[in-house]
This record gives sequence, structure tokens and C-alpha cells, in this order.
Amino acid sequence: MEKKVIYYKDELNDDFTKSSGLKKKDLPSNFKYIHTSIIYRFFEFIAYQLIARPIAFLFVKIAFFQSFKNKKLLKEAKRNGAYFYINHTNGPLDAYLPNLLTPPKKNYIVVGREAFSIKGIGTIVQMMGGIPLGDTLKNKSEYFKCIKKRIEEKKTITIYPEAHIWDFYNKIRPFREQSFIFPVKYNAPVYAITNCYQRRKIGKYPKVVTYIDGPFYPNDLLSEKEKLTDLRNRVYDSMVENSNRYSTYEYIKYIKI
Repeated sequence: MEKKVIYYKDELNDDFTKSSGLKKKDLPSNFKYIHTSIIYRFFEFIAYQLIARPIAFLFVKIAFFQSFKNKKLLKEAKRNGAYFYINHTNGPLDAYLPNLLTPPKKNYIVVGREAFSIKGIGTIVQMMGGIPLGDTLKNKSEYFKCIKKRIEEKKTITIYPEAHIWDFYNKIRPFREQSFIFPVKYNAPVYAITNCYQRRKIGKYPKVVTYIDGPFYPNDLLSEKEKLTDLRNRVYDSMVENSNRYSTYEYIKYIKI
């Protein structure tokens, strides 16, 4: 079968997903990042723990024959809050896989506002752990408070530093150090998690082997800006090393023009 080819210019900004065409609507000024209603939390528990998590397990195993390597390194994440930095290469997989890292602990994912632009979808996304990026000063303030609270609750937060999904891309794209502001401000262990693609004998898609590295912590001997750069570089280098070593199959060919 002939490979699909995608041409790109800018690793940081090019976006090939269908959702990239959605208009990013502003969040309501009174958008609630943290829900305390017993009714909301009851349905959130049902939707996440009893429906989404089992579906996540079945989906990643059946569709991608997914497996973990070095999962024992997540011992600290299971005891405390943690940040997971993952390469952004598969929409469905990226939505489901973080839920399987430290069950039964709930995982939260930093997401763009696109999903919240579709009427009726935003509530479901939020129940599944989606934390939308704030746009106004008020929303940004609540956004940071939400991240801080989840870490204090010893939950895990997933961040996709590459920002845009490049389906089945088998390398690591450059990403900005600003995405590491949270572990610097609200200290908790950081893990580099790399989804690597490998050929399989049967099935349409490559299998996914997820390599885990960490924990990493900010270097307290550095200034805040230096902490961001240092933490970014250590996570990036780990992901590049694992990708170069273990992502051995190119399902879609990406060519820079």
C-alpha cells in the first residue's frame, strides 16, 4: 500500500487536523473550571470511571496493540500529583491513553478551546478531564487555579507540548519551554512519555509502544527562566532518544518543503 504523504513547512505551527478549521470561540466570562455540585460530580464519576476508562483500555489495545515500557517509574505519580508530557501524534489515542497511566487516579488534560466551541460537547470534554486554555485574564486566572488545585489533590495532568496533532508522526517536534510553567510554579514530578510506532503483522495501523521516563524535577539552583529551559530540554531529549530508538515504522511520510 502506498504511503500517505504530508508536506509541512513549520514544525511548531502547522496543523493538519480537521478540528483546526473550527473557530475558537471565547469561553464564557463565568466559565466554571472547578465543579463542586454533588450531582455534577456523580455523573462525572460515572462517565469517567465506569464508561470512559474501560473504553479507553479496550480501544488502545484493540486498535493499536498498545503496550507500556518502564511503567514502574510511575510509582511517584501514583502517590502524588504529576505532569505527563506526551508527543501529540494521534487524536483518539492521545485522548484515551493518559487515563491508563495511573488508574484509578483521574487524569486531566490541557486542551484547546476548539472542543468547547461545539455546543453540547464542552461539558462531556470537561467531565473527561479536559481543562481548556484560558483566553481572558479572568479565565487564565481560574485556569491556573484549577491546575494548582488538581496537583494539590494529587491528580495527574497531561500536557501535549507539541500543541498540534500530526497523525502517526514518528519523530519529536520542537516545543516551547512555556508549557513547563506549571511544574515550575506548582512543583510535582514530571514524566516524559513517548508513543513510538512499530510495524505489526496484522491490522491497518502500526502498534504503539509507550515509553516512560522520569521523574524529572525543576532545578532549584536555577532562576525561573532557566528552570523552564532546563526542564524542557531534559524532557525533550528523553523523548527524542526514545523516539529515535524505538519509533521504527513510518505509517505516514512527512516531508519538509
